Amino acid sequence: MLTYEYLKDKPGRFLALTSLYPEEFDELLVSFTKAWQEYLAEQERKRKKPRRRKIGGGRKGQLKRLEDKLLFILVYYKVYPLQEVQGLLFGLSQGQANTWIHVLSPILQAALDHEKQLPSRDPQTLDEILAACDTLDFTIDGTERRRQRPKDKEKQKECYSGKKKAHTNKNNVLANTDTRKAVYLSPTVAGKTHDKKICDQDQITFPANVLLGKDTGYQGYEPDGVITFQPQKKPRGKPLGETTKFLNRIISSVRIVVEHVISGIKRCRIVKDVFRNTKKDFDDLVMEIACGLHNFRQSLRHPIQTVCLADLAIHNYFQ
Repeated sequence: MLTYEYLKDKPGRFLALTSLYPEEFDELLVSFTKAWQEYLAEQERKRKKPRRRKIGGGRKGQLKRLEDKLLFILVYYKVYPLQEVQGLLFGLSQGQANTWIHVLSPILQAALDHEKQLPSRDPQTLDEILAACDTLDFTIDGTERRRQRPKDKEKQKECYSGKKKAHTNKNNVLANTDTRKAVYLSPTVAGKTHDKKICDQDQITFPANVLLGKDTGYQGYEPDGVITFQPQKKPRGKPLGETTKFLNRIISSVRIVVEHVISGIKRCRIVKDVFRNTKKDFDDLVMEIACGLHNFRQSLRHPIQTVCLADLAIHNYFQ
């Protein structure tokens, strides 16, 4: 049976099962503990009948420690096993595993929110968040995730993606080129929806003079006050000039950042493999959490180095 005590001294296995190193796990555990206490307090507020026994009474479950609860949900997101297999790994039945998955997912979301690592979901206030970034250089791209074929015939048509030749869900991801974090995640929509149409529906607000890299799927998307750049398509029946090819390579080298961010998000196999869960809006929640986990890893492994120019000038003066 998997436990935190068993894995904490095996960093390689810990990373493979959770996407985090043990010290990163311990960092997240502080916020997860806070979110768990908030969850318990909320459950007490919702209680309709007076409590008959003290908090903590009754039968003890398998996931006794908070470390094991956090490990349970991280393993599920990273590996995405069948719930029967997830239960077997942690000494639970399939039903118990299902219950814990849906209890702990919002708590993990709240923990990442305490860490300030979740992407923004409100396009109308995004300009305030982007303006606070050190650099105003961003890239945007859409990402599709395969899902099980819907039973409803109309839903099948809506979710069928001709690009992937499968039924998918789609999100737009806006990434900061400097921090390589996902700063905005669009609502989850059916895979048939075009990337630009999602932007038109969101009506994202940008601060003035933002640089926005995009691919040809966003042709015609020109927000007010935003400086956009994208590779130029090859004219029909004509070759691209050498200068245009050179500029396209430069633009692609900048825009590749958002592809790396999406790749980091999809370290969680729950947003990479065929999505099997059918609970309403759970597909949107898991994508937000996967973005938060990527941002959390990025903030710990590649922190932005700040330099005081005054100190640097003094140092160079005395050299």
